[in-house]
Amino acid sequence: MSGKRPVIGVTGPDKGGLAAWLFTARAVRRAGGQPLRIRPGKRSGIEQLDGLIVGGGADVSPELYGAEPMPKLESLKDPGLLGWRRLAGILLFPLLLLVRRLLTTKTGGLDQARDALEQRLISEARDRNLPRLGICRGMQLLNVAAGGTLHQDLEGFYEEHPAIRSVLPRKRIEIAKDSRLARILAMTRVRVNALHSQAIDDLGDHMMACAHEASGVIQAIEQTGPSFALGVQWHPEYLPQRPEQRALFEALIRAAAERKAP
Repeated sequence: MSGKRPVIGVTGPDKGGLAAWLFTARAVRRAGGQPLRIRPGKRSGIEQLDGLIVGGGADVSPELYGAEPMPKLESLKDPGLLGWRRLAGILLFPLLLLVRRLLTTKTGGLDQARDALEQRLISEARDRNLPRLGICRGMQLLNVAAGGTLHQDLEGFYEEHPAIRSVLPRKRIEIAKDSRLARILAMTRVRVNALHSQAIDDLGDHMMACAHEASGVIQAIEQTGPSFALGVQWHPEYLPQRPEQRALFEALIRAAAERKAP
């Protein structure tokens, strides 16, 4: 281990993902941890880690949960990008709008090497009882690794609730009041961002849904029992101005530090 700070592995792709890494690393350091970037081409052993963050990115391969790939449907337009919402975003969050452009650049579909790496890390972290936080794709993979499945495309969910794709906190979600997530955020209703096109369908073993949006899409999961294993569908790393989002990283680091303590 390096120093006294808990070492937190942060997974990502070999190509792209720089913005996600920089923001997540900053969040980990701010919470008192030491981030370690892990990619298929730059692997690290689980024995180096005190905790694990499985980051966002490419869709999870449907082969991992026994499904056939389905053709992608064209995303719905986001009417909220016009008018006062766009003006507010430009005035209040110029850096995050730049990040959004970086995030929406297509990187080329599935990433099987990353799927394999992250599945192995999740399994090993679970065996060692390391604290785990899944972000967007990472939440989905935590669920798949536990035997769950995914919706490959969410267009059908948004006939009455138009799809929001924004790095700004524009989507309101409801959190189960008796959940670990509610205790961490100290609230049961919060606005989050949204950059995903897939979501959880069937829950994996020992996983419970602890947050939903109005359409019914699962927005967060957590493992039942005392172990710290939590997944969120949004990107808390891009909301550093929100104390409840910083609290997610603080809770992870706290759990890692408690496990590391002699």
